[in-house]
Amino acid sequence: MKKYFLVLMLIPFAGFAQVKAKKVTKAKVVEAPKPAADSYTINGTMTGFADGTPVDLLNGQNGQPELTTTISNGKFSFTGKLSYPDVKLISFNKTGPYITMFIDNSVITITGNKDAIDQAVVKGSPTNDDFIAFNKQIGPYQKLFNEQEHSDADAVNKAAVITEEFAKKYKGSYVAPLAIYRNYFLTKNDVLLEQLYNNLEETVKSSPIGAYIGQMVDEAKRNPVGKPLPDFEQPDTSGKMVKLSSLKGKYVLVDFWASWCGPCRQENPNVLNAFNRFKDKNFTVLGVSLDKNKEAWIKAINDDGLTWTHMSDLKFWQNSVAQQFQISSIPQNFLVDPSGIVIAKNLRGAALESKLESLLK
Repeated sequence: MKKYFLVLMLIPFAGFAQVKAKKVTKAKVVEAPKPAADSYTINGTMTGFADGTPVDLLNGQNGQPELTTTISNGKFSFTGKLSYPDVKLISFNKTGPYITMFIDNSVITITGNKDAIDQAVVKGSPTNDDFIAFNKQIGPYQKLFNEQEHSDADAVNKAAVITEEFAKKYKGSYVAPLAIYRNYFLTKNDVLLEQLYNNLEETVKSSPIGAYIGQMVDEAKRNPVGKPLPDFEQPDTSGKMVKLSSLKGKYVLVDFWASWCGPCRQENPNVLNAFNRFKDKNFTVLGVSLDKNKEAWIKAINDDGLTWTHMSDLKFWQNSVAQQFQISSIPQNFLVDPSGIVIAKNLRGAALESKLESLLK
């Protein structure tokens, strides 16, 4: 499943996912944008940057530059055309912090300062106005998304109501899928996920983020929580065949990752912390790697200190287990109980330890 860069990860500009590579349009220099009714123009004024500072318009799905220009006299411009309103980010000097926005085919102005990039004012895009309104509503509950902190049940319930109501009320907004995603992040309610998706207007369903939510609905129906995770087998680092069923009797985190996957490597310390904390309490991890180079795979295992069982057929995205479970983005994981039943999916950071705490007291 395609993962949306940054915004749908819910942790502002800290979370990424590695997806199957698609051809990315080579970045190009924008010289003289010409506004048109069926195109967007972004006119930016940012003080504090030297002339010649590179400015990139980043793709919201993969974080790659779509357009590149430079600052001149504190100003920069981009122009382009969209089939649907979509998430874009603007970076300065090839690094964060970023300006995040939803844009549509309109004339957009950005005003800000180098020392407060995240406070830049974006005007002219109706979809971005919806985005701003949504962020204001969930602002008091941002910690829930930033830290995956679910200990405050009252805050979770209130944020869940806000996201659900926004998605229902603004079913024709291209920001509604974001509200649905954030609701699912809080509730993990597969039934409500599908209901909210089905409520969206067809044009919104057809947008990139709408289609992503549709994929989430489909994925929720595969290997659902409460059902057994089918068995599988692959060679470990020594070439010995290992089956998931050989670990029956333990809580097992089936962790899909790869040495070349930056987001996976960033998540590994969290998995390692959970493993070290609960390995003596009937918990273990089974790493399924989408690597294609054995040396790189083993080096990453050693460098990151991942002392649990690992397996891979070294077939990259064609890994047979990844194909079996239709894995097209990593990291991903399944947590199964001692009888092999899926009890949670895609636990990250503190959420993983929190879940294990509730199970392995």
